[in-house]
Order: sequence, then structure tokens, then C-alpha cells
Amino acid sequence: MMESRFDRGMKVRKEVLGSEYVEQAQARTTEFDADFQRFITETAWGSLWARPDLDRRTRSLVTIAILAALGREELALHLRASRTIGVDPHDIAEVLLHVAVYAGVPAANAAFSLAKKEFDQPVRASAEADSAQAGQEEDT
Repeated sequence: MMESRFDRGMKVRKEVLGSEYVEQAQARTTEFDADFQRFITETAWGSLWARPDLDRRTRSLVTIAILAALGREELALHLRASRTIGVDPHDIAEVLLHVAVYAGVPAANAAFSLAKKEFDQPVRASAEADSAQAGQEEDT
């Protein structure tokens, strides 16, 4: 039997963001945002992140660059996730230099500041810190 986009998305989402984070996000899902959560899981994770043409490291760097350029709060989540899939912080610094030129120094400055905070943390943040931040971040 073929795996559904939702099931594939949940698998990839947990591999990238961590099972604990995804389970907490799922636990916060309400009737109001259930369709949106399914959409994220099927589309972002089950379709886009599951595609074979780019590896996870590359997808992570692209995602970080886009979120940094747009100034999105999900950047912290994806910076943490980049560590779990083996992205070198030096590569992130190189991507943020690109952001400075193509999206603006203020966007890159904010992203560098956030990255420094994230990379000063242990690789596996405590459940309390994840829970506190999870309530403030989007799940994409």
C-alpha cells in the first residue's frame, strides 16, 4: 500500500524538526487550525521536503535563507532543526551573507543575532524551552 502524503509528511517532519516538537505541535492542534496543520504536513513536509532532488541539508539552507530574508519567526525553529540534520553553522553563516546582499543587511543582521543565540544552546534543548517557544512559533 502506498504511503499517504500526510503519513510521509509526518515522518519527514519528525525527522527534521524532532518527534517531540512535532508531537507537541500536534497536541496544540484545535478544530480551528486542524485543516491548516494537515495542509502544512501534506504540502510542506509530505510533498516539498519529501522530494528526492534536493537533500535535507540543501532544503534546510534554502529554508533558512528564505525565512531570514522575510524576517519570519519560524527561523529559530529551522535553525534548531538544521543542527539535527547535520548542517554546519559555517554554512548557515555563508547563507546569511547571501541574505545580506540580496535581501538586506537588517534582515541578515537579525538572522545572525538569532542564529548566535540558537547555536549557543545545547544541541538538544530542554523540554521546557521547547514547550515555551513552541507556543510562540508557527509549525512550518
